[in-house]
Amino acid sequence: MELLSGNEAIAQGAWEAGARIGAAYPGTPSTETMEAFGAKEGVYAEWAVNEKVAVEVAVGASAAGARVLSTMKHVGVNVAADPLFTAAYSGVGGGMVVLAADDPGMYSSQNEQDSHWYAKAAAIPMLDPADSAEALAFTREAYEVSERFDVPVFIRSTVRVSHTRTPVECGQRTERDLAPFESNPAKWVMMPAYAKPRRKVQLERIDKLSEWVETCPYNRVEMRDASVGVVCAGAVYQHVREALPEASVFKLGVTWPLPARALRDFADAVESLYVVEEASTYLHDNVAACGICVAATPAPLPRDGELSPGLVAAAFGLDAPAHAEAPADVPGRPPALCAGCPHRLVFKELARMKAIVTGDIGCYTLGALPPLLAMDTTIDMGASVSMSHGFELALAGTEHRPVFAVIGDSTFGHSGLSSLISTVYNRGGGNVCILDNRTTAMTGRQGNPFNGETLQGRPSRELDLEGILHAIGVEDVRTVDPNDAKAVRSALKAAAANEELSVVVFRSPCVLIDRIRKAPYEVTAACTACGVCSTLGCPAISKDPELGVAFIDEGSCIGCGQCAQYCAFGCIVSTDKGGFDD
Repeated sequence: MELLSGNEAIAQGAWEAGARIGAAYPGTPSTETMEAFGAKEGVYAEWAVNEKVAVEVAVGASAAGARVLSTMKHVGVNVAADPLFTAAYSGVGGGMVVLAADDPGMYSSQNEQDSHWYAKAAAIPMLDPADSAEALAFTREAYEVSERFDVPVFIRSTVRVSHTRTPVECGQRTERDLAPFESNPAKWVMMPAYAKPRRKVQLERIDKLSEWVETCPYNRVEMRDASVGVVCAGAVYQHVREALPEASVFKLGVTWPLPARALRDFADAVESLYVVEEASTYLHDNVAACGICVAATPAPLPRDGELSPGLVAAAFGLDAPAHAEAPADVPGRPPALCAGCPHRLVFKELARMKAIVTGDIGCYTLGALPPLLAMDTTIDMGASVSMSHGFELALAGTEHRPVFAVIGDSTFGHSGLSSLISTVYNRGGGNVCILDNRTTAMTGRQGNPFNGETLQGRPSRELDLEGILHAIGVEDVRTVDPNDAKAVRSALKAAAANEELSVVVFRSPCVLIDRIRKAPYEVTAACTACGVCSTLGCPAISKDPELGVAFIDEGSCIGCGQCAQYCAFGCIVSTDKGGFDD
């Protein structure tokens, strides 16, 4: 017996089932799954540039006869939807499993969405494990389901399942022979002449799945007190069992398609049937669509965010478990860019310019928070470049603040490059800042095409970012050290003055991968308490509560010297007496 997170258990289940190829784009809470899979013997795993490409790699490997795993977070399913919907027509060769890791509560995401709706819309079966043991078992069995019904299969997790460790009994790997590929255009070429009959195949499959799910072992009825019956799935099952230990429960392991007859039988066996789910109405709506009267809880469940046993208990009019209040004197710790982060001065200077900044997905999204307050929009991966072009189109011919798109190197490879190609093709102007910190920092420092590091450490190629920019037609390209305030200011001003499209590459390693620490800085007695250094938002800088002057925490300071460049009075100096080294 081992303690595994849900992510690790999914990787273990895929490995035990004989999956040999994995493709993913990192995204919390799914990231560790492919990392764990890639660490196993006898498999190939890679970071693709985005989720669409990862699924297409998986479909290709499946068509060639291999069992494959593709993983992503919920918003990644949006990106991958194009090939997924058609793969539900073409079907599979070797079994294909896709992890959709949802994030109710938005701990690290730009929205809340329920991937159940994708399973229903695409007619792809979805299994919903409630803990790590089920994550392993459901993933292992999903390959059998995939091959039996000739369809990809979703495994859905949430942050609670993905990141909670529970006991798991691991098994041995079952090797699967690679079936030879035989040309079959009627199955794999989804042009209208072939897609139309495959649609009929899909409809027949839906009927077969609907019959299978009525008796499949992944759904479970737990009869207790018949006065209350609850339908639930995934991590919510654990909350229901803790909050309502006497209630009867229909635990759904397959959440698409739903077992309509079994659900109706359960509803007939209880006095009142309730549906408990988080941040969605998928189960409620679809259980009701089975002709079942779904009762309203005495108090409404929250419409957003994660559930907890206390919230479930409160919805049923029960006392919530007591919990200790946080001490009143604990200081707030809002998220912030790390001490020495190479993105900080770019945002500082953009704020000084009063620029309109269209941002992107990454740790640099923190540039929107106080005290930097230097980002105006963030929507999705790659949107910074497209939205910047939109701003320029709308503001053309008017007096307006300079517009800058800000995007990271991994996100630029994900979808920013295609956005920039579109801008170049349409002869758009504006300015793009590519924050190249040599890694995919936000999700745990994974590789990407512009640092040339692969998931399994294989020989690779580091793509020439500036060369690509020139190749697609960007004429004004400059590369700048983002730790040099004067160079950052000069480059941004020059870009803003250029009427044509400008791209500035700010290149410096993330402080979490380049752990060089210099002597910390300190504030001298000459500090005037002007407060300029605190506007950088560095977590190593604070104010002396009694004197009001700046204070630098030597334990947090890494000696980058960014703050010293903004002190007009020379009151911030290195403790090695060498000062800031230009």
